[in-house]
Amino acid sequence: MSVESGLVVVDKAGGMTSHDVVGRVRRLAGTRKVGHAGTLDPMATGVLVVGVERATRLLGHLMLTQKRYDATVRLGQTTSTDDAEGETVARAAAGALDRLDEAAVRAVFATQVGDLLQVPSAVSAIKIDGKRAYQRVRQGETVDLAARPVTVHELVVHDVTPAADHLDVTISVRCSSGTYVRAIARDVGQALGVGGHLTALRRTAVGPYGLDVAHTLEELGEEFVVLPIAAAARAAFPAIDLDERQAGAVRVGKRLDLELSGLSALFAPDGEFLALYQPTGAAARPVAVFVG
Repeated sequence: MSVESGLVVVDKAGGMTSHDVVGRVRRLAGTRKVGHAGTLDPMATGVLVVGVERATRLLGHLMLTQKRYDATVRLGQTTSTDDAEGETVARAAAGALDRLDEAAVRAVFATQVGDLLQVPSAVSAIKIDGKRAYQRVRQGETVDLAARPVTVHELVVHDVTPAADHLDVTISVRCSSGTYVRAIARDVGQALGVGGHLTALRRTAVGPYGLDVAHTLEELGEEFVVLPIAAAARAAFPAIDLDERQAGAVRVGKRLDLELSGLSALFAPDGEFLALYQPTGAAARPVAVFVG
């Protein structure tokens, strides 16, 4: 079949890698021109943005700077990966959880909001001298990653549920790209002196794309839904509608006498998505042209 260029917003199931999803979408779309933006760990579920055909070129420019998650943090146990996929390496001392009240738990989670210096998990996908950190850990190396600036715009604590040997806390997070929710779980557990890790993670939005436009792979197998490239660009960038003369210039990659506030999506009078342009002085120059 001939598939339309655009984004496929996938509601990823647990246990799959982002690469697994790309492979499945390639088969469903009948094209090799498929890529993804914003990797999700196998344990995590939720929104994974996949580009098809010409939209693969759009992925690197998408303003996916904010992400939303729902998560469950388990206090009282520390794991080797800061999430449920790792081995338990420490448990809270007897009575330590009993001494924690809900107000104290909520207060420590509140310290994780704002501009933070966060140390990523040692099993993250960050590259060290060309090799992923998690690959080095699996080979028995000790990995020390430098703290990185991240921003947690909002963190809402929903429920604090005690059990025999742990405390489960459900939260919602709105944060910048590069933020590790499992690092929040680890750091809160350390601050409370009982350890912590992530037991569930669901990404509910990446940039402007949320679960409301996402489909499971099973649903996509029944009906392959593509968000057309023009609609995807309008959702992610400031949109500029051009006249015919300007559109003609954009089709051949010319600069425009046009004032832009930042990277913007330019459209022909009939609504066709033409290009991404960015300001340069009082004019605008092409970053990527999608027609021609």
